[in-house]
Amino acid sequence: MLTSTFINKHVTLNCVFFALLLTIAAGCGNAQSDLYVNRFSENNVESELSDFDVTLNDIRPFPEGTELKILQWNHFVPLYDAWFDEFAVEWGEQNGVTVTVDRFDINEFENPLEADLVNGGEYTMVEVLFPPSAWIEDLHDLTDLNEEIIGLLGEQKETCRASSYLPTIDSYYAFCHGYAPSPGNYLIDEWAAAGYPNGPQQWEHLIDGGQEIIKQTGLPVGLGISPEIDSEVVIRSIIWSHGGAIQDQNENVTLNSPETIEAVKFLDRLFAESMSEAVLDWKPSSNNEGLINGQLSFIQNSLSAYRTMQKVAPERAKNIGFSQPLAGPASSLAPAHVWMIYVVPKHAEPLELQAAKSFMLHLAANYGKAVFNSELYNFPAWPSTAPQLDAKDGWLDEDPFGDGVKTNLSALSGSDDNFVNFGYPGVANPAISQIYDEKVITKMVERVVTGQMSAEESVQIADQRAREIFKIWRDKGLVGGTE
Repeated sequence: MLTSTFINKHVTLNCVFFALLLTIAAGCGNAQSDLYVNRFSENNVESELSDFDVTLNDIRPFPEGTELKILQWNHFVPLYDAWFDEFAVEWGEQNGVTVTVDRFDINEFENPLEADLVNGGEYTMVEVLFPPSAWIEDLHDLTDLNEEIIGLLGEQKETCRASSYLPTIDSYYAFCHGYAPSPGNYLIDEWAAAGYPNGPQQWEHLIDGGQEIIKQTGLPVGLGISPEIDSEVVIRSIIWSHGGAIQDQNENVTLNSPETIEAVKFLDRLFAESMSEAVLDWKPSSNNEGLINGQLSFIQNSLSAYRTMQKVAPERAKNIGFSQPLAGPASSLAPAHVWMIYVVPKHAEPLELQAAKSFMLHLAANYGKAVFNSELYNFPAWPSTAPQLDAKDGWLDEDPFGDGVKTNLSALSGSDDNFVNFGYPGVANPAISQIYDEKVITKMVERVVTGQMSAEESVQIADQRAREIFKIWRDKGLVGGTE
């Protein structure tokens, strides 16, 4: 019982990158689906994957007329959407629920939750790709769901827990089912020719090695400084690597520090010496497009660009290497590239809420299939559901989608230590969520690289806005700290 449509009232799918992906999915559709089904069977993956039969309560099937309306993103790996639709319709048939899945393009429409709330509330479940804690007052509490899953599947990955749980009120406002690591993606041959046979390992390498590659090939480094999620990811990585942070672990604002100022100065230098002005106008898919088209030497991203290259430019895909988050003077950390987070707005009726919880529990219990059918883009919030991922000779050691090419995906492992939440070293509380939504951090850097003001001045402005936002949420009792 599923209908699947694209959400036209908010989005026009006119991005070249997504058009390319959708063409691949449509043009190669049946053949590729058969290929992956065969590969699934040949590797005996299905028998290894967790497949628990669990429900949150004993309502099964649901009363006639129960609906579950889901709004989620067009996945960067189109085959995930095909798998998800089949997975959802099967659950709907088993439980007597009519499931509707609408999708949005993140290039055109980054915050579907806000739009759904503004438009009066059409959806039972909305998926967002960043921590949506700034909308906590409009969301159903999902603590019982998360506790049920933890009891069944074990502890949740910290980057996911910190993106869905609020310690000040000891409750979960969301269900974070997965995340995508954000390693460095680099051109193996070009970086080797520049003197880096293992690719860049430090942020400074992007200046020294990046300049050498520009001299040899004309290809710049590709890191966004634009109001979009990938830019927010990489800027936080660089701030953390220099020892700066928006907040401390107790949720006190610490943005205006010598470490943050040094990080912004480094970004100014990196922009001037190794990048192009195009990064000031990027969309979330721009770095993917640049790498796929052979126009960039390095990006920080998930597996999505590489997976597309395997299909449209397989020879170029063989020249892609991956690195752990690059090191700075203080650390080597990065946010996840995205988090896959479902929320249930308060306009959902009790029966709809219960259907949503039952479906989310079913998804969590079967998440190994989500990992596999996303071509390893989705990493599980609960590692027990996909033990093959990090196992010796597992999927990261022997890529099941590598077509015989030995690709080193080990840079995606060790995620607890390397890939953290947006509010690190604290949690992604409502203030952190609002700071992201307002793009305070990207604007802080943009003002400097475009010559509008000094790093010191821009960091001070950003810090002041952060303190204003923190006070709003601290006064509501939803953020800790003592300021």
